[in-house]
Amino acid sequence: MSSTPIPCTIFIVDDDEAVRDSLRWLLEANGYRVQCFASAEEFLSSYDTTQLSVLIADVRMPGMSGLELQEALIARNSPIPIVFITGHGDVPMAVSTMKKGAVDFLEKPFNEADLRAVVVRMMEQASLMADQAHSKRAHAEVLSRLTAREQQVLERIVAGRLNKQIAGDLNISIKTVEAHRANIMEKLEVTTVADLMKIALVQSGEN
Repeated sequence: MSSTPIPCTIFIVDDDEAVRDSLRWLLEANGYRVQCFASAEEFLSSYDTTQLSVLIADVRMPGMSGLELQEALIARNSPIPIVFITGHGDVPMAVSTMKKGAVDFLEKPFNEADLRAVVVRMMEQASLMADQAHSKRAHAEVLSRLTAREQQVLERIVAGRLNKQIAGDLNISIKTVEAHRANIMEKLEVTTVADLMKIALVQSGEN
């Protein structure tokens, strides 16, 4: 029974050709777009961080391991959902990978129904991550409209500083702070400080 796929690529990284082939067959039979790699290095050399995708990776491989691949992706700030498959899994390893953002951890031979279920979760998470990244880029574009002084004022507004305190911090008059504040609200197209905070916090990664 086929599911309706989210437009997304499932990357499979495993040095075992039989595992790659079986995973590809299973996932393509369910309507997913699949791309396979025999090594983590091969995957990293062609991976586009802006592409909507999910990753199924073996833990133990010659050269770079699946866990090292996860670390490399974290270093690249690539929020791709990952499911690890292995014949050598243990609970501490699973906990470690989950804390670093893996979606799940499946041991070989894995249950096909479990794999399909986790792929659905991965797709949902990939879409959520893509939405968040798009929102962050949009907020960055909006914030780029501010002058350097307006950025300084905004940082202090977000920190909870009052106009009088901001004036003292920047050695400017309260009226100048008020003018900057009005310009910031206009440029960012917001009417409340709460909305202003949302934009600033999303961009800083705190929300």
